[in-house]
Amino acid sequence: MWGEQDRYLFREGTHARLYEHLGARLDEQGVVHFAVWAPNAQHVSVIGDWNGWNPEADPMAQDDDGGVWHVSVGIAQPGQRYKYRIVGHGGYVIDKADPMALQTELPPATSSRITRLDYEWRDQAWMQQRAQRNALDAPISVYEVHVGSWRRPDGAPMGWRELARAMAEYVQQLGFTHVELMPITEHPFYGSWGYQTTGYFAPTARYGSPQDFMYFVDHLHEHGIGVILDWVPSHFPTDAHGLQYFDGTHLYEHADPRQGFHPEWNSSIFNYGRGEVSSFLISSALFWLDRYHIDAIRVDAVASMLYLDYARRDGEWIPNVHGGHENLEAIAFLRRLNEAVYRQFPDVQTIAEESTAWPMVSRPTSMGGLGFGMKWNMGWMHDTLAFMQEDPVHRRYHLGRLSFSLMYAFSENFVLPLSHDEVVYGKGSLINKMSGDDWQRFANLRVLLGWMWTHPGKKLLFMGGEFGQWREWTHEGELDWGLTQQPQHAGLQRLVSDLNALLRNEPALHELDFSWEGFQWLEAQDAERTLLAFLRRPARRDAKPLLVACNFTPVPRENVLLGVPARGVWRELLNTDAQVYGGSGWGNFGRIESSPLPAHGQLHSIRVVLPPLAVLVLRHESYGENTLQVPESRG
Repeated sequence: MWGEQDRYLFREGTHARLYEHLGARLDEQGVVHFAVWAPNAQHVSVIGDWNGWNPEADPMAQDDDGGVWHVSVGIAQPGQRYKYRIVGHGGYVIDKADPMALQTELPPATSSRITRLDYEWRDQAWMQQRAQRNALDAPISVYEVHVGSWRRPDGAPMGWRELARAMAEYVQQLGFTHVELMPITEHPFYGSWGYQTTGYFAPTARYGSPQDFMYFVDHLHEHGIGVILDWVPSHFPTDAHGLQYFDGTHLYEHADPRQGFHPEWNSSIFNYGRGEVSSFLISSALFWLDRYHIDAIRVDAVASMLYLDYARRDGEWIPNVHGGHENLEAIAFLRRLNEAVYRQFPDVQTIAEESTAWPMVSRPTSMGGLGFGMKWNMGWMHDTLAFMQEDPVHRRYHLGRLSFSLMYAFSENFVLPLSHDEVVYGKGSLINKMSGDDWQRFANLRVLLGWMWTHPGKKLLFMGGEFGQWREWTHEGELDWGLTQQPQHAGLQRLVSDLNALLRNEPALHELDFSWEGFQWLEAQDAERTLLAFLRRPARRDAKPLLVACNFTPVPRENVLLGVPARGVWRELLNTDAQVYGGSGWGNFGRIESSPLPAHGQLHSIRVVLPPLAVLVLRHESYGENTLQVPESRG
């Protein structure tokens, strides 16, 4: 029942479960209860398949307080389509889709559908261990996917159930811990990739029913894979059936275009200062965590929410009450959002796509932070890709672009993203960003991935990058899977799989991702040879650290002196130049013995061969051990 407490929380902006009250909800007797917020409407009725779309058949009654309209319909049935006929002031009449709809028609049709969200979940084992799988000290490696263009075996996108089986097998094979879905909330224009959302409570009908999507999440959970949902509370499209000018007034958006219109995306901006809008968005986020068992929410375009002058020139924005450019209402909303999520679902994560130097994005609200669990490290991404596009002969002048990331690496809980945004709109695929001939391009991509996987922070890689797709990504068509039959591309796939295995198996690579205690430079200044070397340490002091050495030139570096913290044998766990990955096979025959010569502030040292354009990962072992298998390499 919609009661006084619900009205109060709704207006306050803290109601986190509107989906239990608004929209089209079926009771146990099969009666459908419709409820919609339209406080400025003069008249509202529900029209649909059962009443011949007759606006006189099922008029709705408005609450005395709060602006919510209700009606119960006994003859409406699951699967039937419906909309709300909104009559506003000044002759405004329009048919609107339900903002709280749980299912929609297949676009370009725009009606909502009545549905139940009944499903028998089988992911109890995953849910019991989810807190450990999502923890900040857990190995997290994310495979970012656009559902409609991952695979199209028959020329059309796969449905959720077929996709579940194929993706679980593939992601398990490559060793990723999570899949991140580009927005699958309903959106009218496929080419928006889901970032122009109209259905904040409905999975897009393009790939099946709500139950089909539940099966997808369930199946991935059963195979030990988490699911992250890309979610867009920053703006919404102006389609007539959507939220724009919903009840004949600017209900969800600001009326003034200097606050309510987004010039970069030609869309509307939510009015975060309105409590009901805040409740709507918070309820949307919690809905996916609650009803669909989503494991994390990646919040898109946070920077555009934080700054009133984002993508605007002077005179195109309105300062806040203090005369500044910070969006105080959006800041308050984001804090309420994160507090609500972690209060009700402490075993999930919220992740901010935030591209500026805004402080304390991933720090608790009690400390003055925004309250996110993690934040994308866009600076690392831009600096690293800029460096990798340099000809190796010039890289000695730019080594600081790589080492600079460690100046701020622990100021936030960072995710290192190589995302879809970097392989579209003429930017070229990952491998095409690399410099040199084809051999160097593959070697450069291998060294990039090795650097990324050994650098502090969680990992995210967009589909196709794992096998070096030449073509820039497009949402039409599928990935070039035929390339995986070619040795160089298959070698990249093998490397990603081995990097993920190393990440999971070695505590030093994930336990202290967000602390200086887990990282120590050995060599960050050798610009002439363009190499970097560092230690990654685990949380337990008696556990084994890893030594990582990176050579960013195509010249093998022999007899390189590196300090080590322990005497004995250091074994190659990974060499990105191994022949099994498509490399040339330079290396150290799998093992190096230390000498008592101090170097780099360590009491012992080793002399290594650094292969061309390669990353080495070595682990200390005691004398006589010979238990590790490494790809064959030559000295």
